[in-house]
Amino acid sequence: MSKNPQNIDNLRSDWRPDRPYNSLPDLPPHTEVDTKAVLRQCITARAAIAELRQAAELIPNQSILIGTLPLLEAGASSEIENIVTTADRLFEHVHNEARADAATREALRYRRALFDGYRALDRHPLTTRTAEVVCSTIMGTAMSVRRVPGTALGNTRTGDVVYTPPEGETLLRDKLANWERFMHGNTELDPLIRLAVGHYQFEAIHPFTDGNGRTGRALNSLFLIEQDLLTLPILYLSRYIHNSRSEYYRLLLRVTSDADWESWVLYILRGLEETARWTTLKIAALRALQAHTADYLKQATPKIYSHELLTLIFELPYCRISDLTGRGIAKRQTASVYLKQLVSAGVLVEDATAREKLFIHPKLIRLLTQDRNDLERYPLP
Repeated sequence: MSKNPQNIDNLRSDWRPDRPYNSLPDLPPHTEVDTKAVLRQCITARAAIAELRQAAELIPNQSILIGTLPLLEAGASSEIENIVTTADRLFEHVHNEARADAATREALRYRRALFDGYRALDRHPLTTRTAEVVCSTIMGTAMSVRRVPGTALGNTRTGDVVYTPPEGETLLRDKLANWERFMHGNTELDPLIRLAVGHYQFEAIHPFTDGNGRTGRALNSLFLIEQDLLTLPILYLSRYIHNSRSEYYRLLLRVTSDADWESWVLYILRGLEETARWTTLKIAALRALQAHTADYLKQATPKIYSHELLTLIFELPYCRISDLTGRGIAKRQTASVYLKQLVSAGVLVEDATAREKLFIHPKLIRLLTQDRNDLERYPLP
C-alpha cells in the first residue's frame, strides 16, 4: 500500500489522553502498513495457520476441539480483563452454568458468544451488528453502541487516564462503518494484516460501555473463519495476549500516539504464528492421547468400550451420568456402571462432592492446561 501524503502529525495533533479522540483517523492507515518486515512475518504466520487448519480437519471428531479449545480462549480473554476463573471450573460448569461463580459464568458467556458469532457467519459477514450481538452475549445484557459520554481508559496502577475514545453515537457508528468497509474491502492487504489493523481500530473506537476487549478478541477468531483461513473458532490467541499484556497495551497506545503501525502489526502477526503452532501441537497431542486411550480401553474395558463413549470423555473432561443418557449412550443405571468402570480402569476420577456426581478426565485436563505435550501412558498389557 502506498503512503498517503497527508501529514500524520497533523492528523494526531489534537489527540490528548484525557479528551475524546473524535478525530481518530479512518482506515486504511495514512501510512504504509505492509512493510517488508510485516510481509515476511505474514508469510510465516499464514503457514502456521494453514498447518493448524489442516490439523483440525484431520482429527476424527472435531467436537473434541469445539468442546475444549474455545473454553481455554474464553478463560484467557476474560483474565486479560481481570475476570479470573480456572480451566477446571470452566470445564466443570460448561453445561451447568447456573451453578458456577460469577467469573466463571462470565467466561462461559464468552465461549457462547464465540459460537453465536460463528453460526451467524452463515447468514451475514462481520458487521457492527455482529459486534453488538457478541458483546451482548458476553455481558449477559443487551449492549448497543455507546450513546453516553464519559468513557475513559486509565492506568490500573497509577489511575492516570491514558486514552479517551471517541464519543457520540452517530460518530461511533460512522467509525464502525468505516471499520467494516476496511475489513471487507481492502483486499490488496493480506487478511492477517487487516485483522491486526482492524483490531486496533475496533479497540480505539471502543464502541461499548464495557466488554470491548473481549468482543474485539472474539471478532479476531470470527474474521479468520470468515476469510476461510480456519474453519472453527479454535485459535487460542488470548493466551499470547495474556502472556504479553503490558506489551499489548503499550503497542496499542503507540499506534494512537505515534502512528507506529509496524510494531503493532508485527506483534499481532507473531502472536498469530506462535498461537497457531502451539494449538497445532496441542491438537496432535490430543489425537495421540485419544488413540492411546482407545487402545487401552479396548483391552481394559472391552465390554463397555464404544467410540461414542470415548468421544464424550474427550469432549467433556468433566462429565456426568446425564451426559451419557443425553447422548443416548446408555440409560441412567448403565451409564453409572460405565463411568465407574472407567474410574476403576484409571481413566476417570470420581468427585462425589458435587451435587451431581462428576467424573473427571485428569490426563486430558493436564494436557489442556499445561504447555507440555508429552503423552501420559496407561499400562497396556
